Amino acid sequence: MIARIDLYRKAEEELYGLDRSVKAKFYDFCHQFRQNPDHPGLDLKPLKGDRRIFRAKIDQSYRALLARIGKDERGQENWLVVAVRHRKHVYEELSVAINRITGEIEFVDLAVVGDSVLRRAGVTLTPAEPEPGLAARSAAVPASENARRPPKEAPLLQGITGDNLRDLGVAEQLIELALAVTDSDELDQLLAGAPLLSKDIVYGLAAGMKIDEVRAEITEPVEILLTDADADDMRAALKRTKVTSVDAHVQDAIEQGDFRAWKVFLHPTQAKLVTRDFNGPARVSGGPGTGKTIVALHRVKYLADNLSNDTGKSILLTTFTKNLATDLRKRLASLLEPAQLDRVEITHIDQLAARVLSENTMTANTKQRIHDSAALSLLRQILVEVGEQHLDAEFLLDEWDQVILGQSLNSRKAYFEARRAGRGRSLTRPDRNRVWQRLELFTARLNKEGLETWSQAAERAARYEMARAAAVEEQQYRLDAPSESSGGRYNRHRYEHIVVDEAQDLRASHWKMLRAMVARGRNDVFIAGDTHQRIYDHQVTLGTVGVNIRGRSTRLTLSYRTTKEIITKVTGIVAPEKVSYDDLDDGTDTLHGYRSILHGERPQLIGYSSLPDEFAELAATLRQWRDEVTAPDTGTRRYLRGEIAVCVANQDLVDQVIRYLIKEGMTCAELTKDGTKGDGEIHVGTMHRFKGLEYQKLAIASATDGIIPRTTAIERYRTSDPHRYAREERKARSLLFVAGTRARDTLRISWHGTPSRYLPLE
Repeated sequence: MIARIDLYRKAEEELYGLDRSVKAKFYDFCHQFRQNPDHPGLDLKPLKGDRRIFRAKIDQSYRALLARIGKDERGQENWLVVAVRHRKHVYEELSVAINRITGEIEFVDLAVVGDSVLRRAGVTLTPAEPEPGLAARSAAVPASENARRPPKEAPLLQGITGDNLRDLGVAEQLIELALAVTDSDELDQLLAGAPLLSKDIVYGLAAGMKIDEVRAEITEPVEILLTDADADDMRAALKRTKVTSVDAHVQDAIEQGDFRAWKVFLHPTQAKLVTRDFNGPARVSGGPGTGKTIVALHRVKYLADNLSNDTGKSILLTTFTKNLATDLRKRLASLLEPAQLDRVEITHIDQLAARVLSENTMTANTKQRIHDSAALSLLRQILVEVGEQHLDAEFLLDEWDQVILGQSLNSRKAYFEARRAGRGRSLTRPDRNRVWQRLELFTARLNKEGLETWSQAAERAARYEMARAAAVEEQQYRLDAPSESSGGRYNRHRYEHIVVDEAQDLRASHWKMLRAMVARGRNDVFIAGDTHQRIYDHQVTLGTVGVNIRGRSTRLTLSYRTTKEIITKVTGIVAPEKVSYDDLDDGTDTLHGYRSILHGERPQLIGYSSLPDEFAELAATLRQWRDEVTAPDTGTRRYLRGEIAVCVANQDLVDQVIRYLIKEGMTCAELTKDGTKGDGEIHVGTMHRFKGLEYQKLAIASATDGIIPRTTAIERYRTSDPHRYAREERKARSLLFVAGTRARDTLRISWHGTPSRYLPLE
């Protein structure tokens, strides 16, 4: 093999959108180029603007643009494919450079820049392969004349200079063009093909970020120390640049499209967080779309690359629900080699607890596990039987889960002495005695019927695992500690590292179990979560369960998924003047500084007089959205599934929406706890089912007061238990906030009658 070929991210993105036949020809081109770059059929020629960029023929219509990197230590010629496009979009003025901030190779693509911006900046693009009668893009205007001619409109980046952009890291060729932009449409055209750092900087400034904020949040996290020699060393720059090697596996990756790439794309500003060495548990927080899950996934990869032993499942990746665990497994499979993936246990937290119990319980003693809804029904039945008038089932179940099981209290005396911080409703000693009596009846009934709740299962699993950890630690101090092969059952902890996603939803017992599964030390537990997205009522202070994150917490503030317009609107649902959130410790968490560098259309908030009217307009909107994602050149629909969704508050509304849309000629897929049911083009589900998902276009329907929040569920607490009322309101707000932030580009919220009081209508 004469040459090595790597794919620049921009080229990989372009390949995603090409016809399958063109992709096949590209793979053939790569094979031939690797064997002989000078083969006459490839017609390899340098561009006149930048002699380091060459164009080569894929077929009669498409060209590959390649940067010559130079020879490596073995004398092999290295090339980087920076773009794949139709020959009519190949211009002499395209260039590559080494960014002075990151030291990475950047491809500056002027082929997608709007003519108005090029003309205003005095730039002419010359076709590399001109066709007869085809003029150059944008008639040239001398730079001096252009400078004398004032623009008709004020520039978008007012008060920003070329030196400011240069200092922040914007690619040199884009600086004057960025200063010439006058509106957001022109900005989108300019940045469509821009290097990632330039795109983030300019979008950030256009979104209203100050220069110092851009430097601190975008530039400094990716800045490295470069020497003068680094400015021209393409080989060294290639090592710093994220590329895809063209080999037998790249075809499968490209065929799966950009959705898979987006699901695992780590933004450069987050890379240092992934590889940081922590002296104990660490936490990353941040609003929706800031990349917490992506950081967690890449953290697993980093830990897998640096494992100290070579056997067994050494890393645990866990989350709260089954469908989220399934999604994490799919994403991680595209990041790790099969041998590495075999070293990672990927499971949801209750499944992990169940496995611990199965290892420690005789089959004859296993119990049927029930969810909280079934437990509540049983508890209500018991309270009716004993004529209880003062304590309600919801309060008792929470007290049992949060206090008794959460602190592993196994006696009346221990309960009398226990802390109940954060519970709100105070209990006298006689009150606690009454609570204990009712819960004794409840647990006795569960035991008699061979049942246990998932909370009980988690608490029992935690006790088993804590006993195992104690045995491990005891053996570490014995000189004659047996090896595992010679009969020592617990000669080490289950895992070397644990990574937790959606950490805000775990119970106290879950945390105790996890803490016991890994030895205390460097990089033991890595936590990703946001309490603003807590949609289950499991509030835990990590310090009380042995997970100390003090001094090792980082908050991400930039959203790379959701637009500024959507974020501005939905953060009003959880504004600090309306509701407060904890930080998984003894402090308060906020979304201060949470922002997006992306922009788009403003969310629609629309009310109707009746449910039929609302559903009729919802269907009309979905048809319009469906048309918008139809390929204009062929009239055929692109891949729709996973792009459009409808979100509602409860299962009854899910059923109603699906029936209505099917009647209107649309196909639907329902989101369930086990994943997507069906293969329809429109996804429909309750707000709980949208946790961890994202859609290009999202409609939240029936956001009506009385439905959000469910008045019958919380109003009774307004005077009887104000603390409980505040918790229920916070949970309902979080649910609506999570739903709204699932939208990437377009959000529509509708209601009939009176709108939900949580909606930021002003």
